[in-house]
Amino acid sequence: MAPEVVPSDVRRATSDALYVVQLGRRPYAEVLELQRAVARARIAGDVPEDVLLLVEHPPVVTLGRSSKTAHLVASAELLAARGVELFEVERGGDVTFHGPGQLVGYPVVDLKRHKQDLHWYLRQVEEALIRALARHGVAGWRSAGYTGVWVGDEPDVVGGTRKIASIGVHARDWVTWHGFALNVATELAYFDLIVPCGIQGVTMTSLARELGPGAPSLDVVAADAAAEFGALFGLAVAELPVERLTELLGAAAPR
Repeated sequence: MAPEVVPSDVRRATSDALYVVQLGRRPYAEVLELQRAVARARIAGDVPEDVLLLVEHPPVVTLGRSSKTAHLVASAELLAARGVELFEVERGGDVTFHGPGQLVGYPVVDLKRHKQDLHWYLRQVEEALIRALARHGVAGWRSAGYTGVWVGDEPDVVGGTRKIASIGVHARDWVTWHGFALNVATELAYFDLIVPCGIQGVTMTSLARELGPGAPSLDVVAADAAAEFGALFGLAVAELPVERLTELLGAAAPR
């Protein structure tokens, strides 16, 4: 069944909805400012429901609040030569990579409507991704002491064997932004430029690596992730055109 399409009068909140905004491929800087604007509007109440921004980025490395210099293996010159941008951001966690073939999700969620517990929230995001992977016969699991999702045959190994999804969030007034990156058909060689999430020796993988030619497309995985995210948070998934989101944010701007 296709997700409900939100009518143009989106300021009249659908009860317990999750607005899912499909952004396609967009530069990191543009979407960073968008999610910050959505978070400000969500805090103010001008965006009436939780929002999930889904996007694919050109190659970019981001440094979270816990990043260590040694975990960025490549020099600025090498990154530039590879066409990889670099950003320092306010999310938690260490260094990570975003790029083509990777599903990036930025949930802007008001935890006051759910549970005011960031650890609980992180486990919920992991669970949504684990369930999305299960739809394609891939068993995902958590690794003790780490945030993210792993696959492989040894879930008791600290640090995991193959990491398929990374998570890093920020929150203010119990409203979240930043989020998750799930490797669907990502060029995994890019991860050689960093120590992914600061975990020495970790091997990054993707659905394409795990499943071969039968791997689902990015669009299919995006729909799966949105459905599982909505189900876990008890929200009805409603597709929101980006133009409508822009209208909301414009209406929320100071005059």
